[in-house]
Amino acid sequence: MAPDEAPSSGDLLSTGPSPRRDGPMRLWARPSTPSAVSSVYVHAPFCARRCLYCDFAVTVVREANLGGWLAALARELEILAAEGSFPLAPSLATLFVGGGTPSFLGPGAMDGLAGVLGRERLKGEELEWTAEANPESFTGGVARGWRRAGVNRVSLGAQSFDPRVLGWMGRLHGPLDVERAVMLGRAQGFENLSLDLMFGLPPSLARDWVFDLDRALVLGVPHVSLYGLTAETGTPLGRAVGAGKLVMPSEEAYREEFLEASRRLVAEGYVHYEVSNFALPGFEARHNLVYWAQGAYLGLGNSAHSHRHPFRRWNLKDWAAYQSEVSAGRAPWAAGERLGEREILLERIWLGLRTGAGISLEDLGAEARGLARQWVLDGLARGGVDALALEPEGWLILDHLVLALDAAVEKDGPGGGRAPANPGAEPSATGPMG
Repeated sequence: MAPDEAPSSGDLLSTGPSPRRDGPMRLWARPSTPSAVSSVYVHAPFCARRCLYCDFAVTVVREANLGGWLAALARELEILAAEGSFPLAPSLATLFVGGGTPSFLGPGAMDGLAGVLGRERLKGEELEWTAEANPESFTGGVARGWRRAGVNRVSLGAQSFDPRVLGWMGRLHGPLDVERAVMLGRAQGFENLSLDLMFGLPPSLARDWVFDLDRALVLGVPHVSLYGLTAETGTPLGRAVGAGKLVMPSEEAYREEFLEASRRLVAEGYVHYEVSNFALPGFEARHNLVYWAQGAYLGLGNSAHSHRHPFRRWNLKDWAAYQSEVSAGRAPWAAGERLGEREILLERIWLGLRTGAGISLEDLGAEARGLARQWVLDGLARGGVDALALEPEGWLILDHLVLALDAAVEKDGPGGGRAPANPGAEPSATGPMG
């Protein structure tokens, strides 16, 4: 449910909400390298139950270990401070708490997190602080505690309004719990609310996708994120599909549900501003802009990813292993990598084409521009002269288009408008990333 890692290609899973861009991404613009990191993701690992399809880094417990979680995060911050590669800014711009189920941690969790991160860092007027919640655990007490702590945006994991579907998924809430959670949030002053909806379910469920979209629209939340169901290896869903006990929808059915959602939401005034995200004007969230702009961000907690150009690394996935490492004063990293020029360019194309603003074609050669024009003629994209943005039909085959454009850029070669390979000096970094 949460963006506990940097965006990766594949299905139409949302990586968290994002803002509109002022303009298309320039492929040759150097990623920003701020002296201090002002965007933070924090992973809350605990859940009361693992859903049928879940492949996230979650730990199922009867009661969330709030004290242990806060202590582990504090130790990780101490280790990071000693290393020096990800210095935190005095004032954060975005903070996203995902999981897992952050609302399962109880009313005092976000105030405790503020104490760990430093309360002064969370006092900026422009701070966007998002926390994820499941409807059944987003109680009045949790809503009040979050509001007092400074949370100003809540993302609710609704997934569906069909009780049969919710039961099949293994969700602990019902349709009325979603409505109650929205009302509780608004009663505590949360105007910025988002709903997650899942599409692409097995046809045997006979789920009414239009009904679910209509129920979400009736609630009037300003932001909606779509999740395309995937049968991940190792999950109960993946095993059932692998054994032939369950059939996933056809590509055409998946396509129609995605396009129907786009048509329906856009007709109601939502902006389809990123492949999986829709917002009423003014409610485009800002946290994932850092990912799509290849900016610097710090991930705390098990499975969390961090990035500071040109390095990326990620923490151990298992909560117990992560907790053991930081408790012993050791860095909890699972692995890391230094991105090369080709990897950075491919990622920049992919990230830019995820957004409604798209990418600039200003620096591209004849082969890439010709391909872009063909996509426009085929109804997959718009623009194609100085900028290129994908239409929903294009987003459905995003990975294919990205690889094709990258190949065209490579074919154009250094004389095709490409900027110098290594403009400017790289930022210094200390610790094992270097």
